[in-house]
Amino acid sequence: MLKSPYPYFGGKRRAADLIWQALGDVPNYVEPFLGSAAVLLARPEEHGRKTETVNDKDGFISNFWRAVQADADAVARWADWPVNENDLHARHAWLVGQRENMTARLEGDPAWFDAKVAGWWVWGMACWIGHGFCSGEGPWSVVDGELVRSEGMGIKRQRVHVGDGGRGVHRQLVHVGDGGQGVQAWFGALQERLKRVRVCSGDWMRVMGTSVTTNHGLTGVVLDPPYVMDNREAVYAHDSHTIAAEARNWAIANGDNPLLRIVYCGYEDGYEWPTGWRVVEWEAIGGFQSHRNGNKRRERLWLSPGCVGVKAVAAEQMAMWG
Repeated sequence: MLKSPYPYFGGKRRAADLIWQALGDVPNYVEPFLGSAAVLLARPEEHGRKTETVNDKDGFISNFWRAVQADADAVARWADWPVNENDLHARHAWLVGQRENMTARLEGDPAWFDAKVAGWWVWGMACWIGHGFCSGEGPWSVVDGELVRSEGMGIKRQRVHVGDGGRGVHRQLVHVGDGGQGVQAWFGALQERLKRVRVCSGDWMRVMGTSVTTNHGLTGVVLDPPYVMDNREAVYAHDSHTIAAEARNWAIANGDNPLLRIVYCGYEDGYEWPTGWRVVEWEAIGGFQSHRNGNKRRERLWLSPGCVGVKAVAAEQMAMWG
């Protein structure tokens, strides 16, 4: 199974098998909050994969997957670089400066991508400690080609990962399973997997209409919006206090559609879901904050009435966590 080449807060790699058991081999798949692409990449190889559409509002995420899809070798060349703190800060500042123009071009042209942005971004994600990479927040700005401390919005400066011998993106290669052939082989495998995936960038509702979903027949939808911010720190480039509730409302409003199988991801918060929905508990790996506040044990998947394999999912979950 292919793994994402960058760490991502809230990734669903450990829940991906449960999600695919619930969705089954749907001919159409839509994921409007792509994040690390862990669920997409975990799709069983025996599935038909007729139509798959993914989206993320963060242009750096969408650009990375589009670039890998179109020119994996170029992305690998830009990403293959040792850890260097000065390079990290300089590239970070440069990347933040690309955001506005990049997002507009991604939304306006479904075939546009920038391999250099993609490579430097994924390299930086692999080097960065914590969250906030390319968020555009922080006290540092570029003035006359120099990184200086300033007032207002700017960029963050973080330490780099130095416990890996300075290997940059190579620190993730233990997950590749390709015999250690390197970044190019890894990205080449990702390119092959993404061959027929439609990668969009923008507001999540842009890919939730019938032209993307039920017009293609039976459709599996995974909703993994940014979780309610009362339960966590602000960690996403495009964060929200309301989007989790908006996605849940969409799920409930469309849950009885026989052409939809919906999986909604979130924390248990006492909300009463309609009759027919099933809930599956799972446990995230969690970082320090997650361990401290117990959120990793609050992870839930809510399955719409049309989902399959609910009993099998529940049985596996019980065996997994005792």
